[in-house]
Amino acid sequence: MHDAIIVEHLGKKFRRYQTTQANTFKGALADRGWRKREEPFWALRNVTFRIAAGKALGIIGRNGMGKSTLLRLLGGVGKPDEGKIELSSSRIGALLDLGFGFHPDMTGRESVFFTGVISGQTRQEVGRQFESIVEFADIGEFIDAPTRTYSSGMKMRLAFAVAVHIDPDILLIDEILSVGDNTFTGKCLERIHRFKAQGVTIVIVSHSMDPILYLCDEAILLDKGHVVAHGDPNSVVEQYAAMEPKETRRRTPVAAAGTITSSGIELQPNINRFGTFEMEVRSVRVLDRQGNPINEIQSGDGLRFEIGYEAHQQIDSPIFCVIITHENGTVYHCTRTAGAGLDLSKVEGRGQITLEYDRLEFAQGLYYLDVSIYEKGWGYKYDFHVHAYSFRIHASSEELGIIRPPHRWAMSNS
Repeated sequence: MHDAIIVEHLGKKFRRYQTTQANTFKGALADRGWRKREEPFWALRNVTFRIAAGKALGIIGRNGMGKSTLLRLLGGVGKPDEGKIELSSSRIGALLDLGFGFHPDMTGRESVFFTGVISGQTRQEVGRQFESIVEFADIGEFIDAPTRTYSSGMKMRLAFAVAVHIDPDILLIDEILSVGDNTFTGKCLERIHRFKAQGVTIVIVSHSMDPILYLCDEAILLDKGHVVAHGDPNSVVEQYAAMEPKETRRRTPVAAAGTITSSGIELQPNINRFGTFEMEVRSVRVLDRQGNPINEIQSGDGLRFEIGYEAHQQIDSPIFCVIITHENGTVYHCTRTAGAGLDLSKVEGRGQITLEYDRLEFAQGLYYLDVSIYEKGWGYKYDFHVHAYSFRIHASSEELGIIRPPHRWAMSNS
């Protein structure tokens, strides 16, 4: 099997400028009071990897680590300052920017033809697939409205629909799956999976780990422009997750005051509470299905967690996470809002998130609740309450194991 993408010792440098005030009268006259000092910034350095044809590669890392820069270079947007990129085909489907090529005064119809042509198709080829593109995007009568009237989700659906209808040999995707409802996300994943089965080489940048684990054969972890891990997606994702606690601890204010939860537990920064506190968990209530506060249930009963929050500034796409841990330290369940279909694109002020379980078929024992709010790139937490809330589960019979799935015994005589 030949390599579809070869990257060797790739480096990309940008220029940053720092403005400083002149410290002499002569300097002030010459520079009008300000001077700009240029500093080189390497977004990528010595990046080397190969992708075999028909394989899928995931690129992960915190914000600002070079992921999108790498994808843009692969797509021919910009030129590297060091190293080289070799692609086996020029037929590339690229979703590098949401709605790239969509002029606000163009209609959706015009944008489809414009984007298709600049991607290498002829107008005739785009025309033959136009109805299929519109059907996939599911924007109906809005296809003839100016794209300035589109929501971000509509632009994303249309951009994705165009990209997947050019029959690419290489498909580049940058965070396109982070916008849109669950139905469309599922349709996107199904189409990407079909491309993979047809031998298309795929590169995905994603803050969500689900597409990386579901679709990718290998993954790369970027940190400050360098490849720090490359291999099996599971092991690379684990290494990425291991980096997050250090970053959160580093960002936790040392002088922050302690608080008392509604359950009477004292939260102390860098002991059982961590985060930047730009967005805070204000309260956590453990309720039964009727909305009554409780601290114990029978195994199999429903349970609801109400998480009150406050964002002290506008926060883009925060991720809420709840972990239920048994008193022996075993994690019984972990869930997060990423991919749950909630509109958390811009959050500010106070609000509430609810997590409801129809049945909690856990074994008997004491359970602790960890509640956290991540920044959208999973790079660190805004707030993290560790074992600050608890509830007890009782079981009608003594059974071993960590869950109690509904079951019944029966006997018949032969």
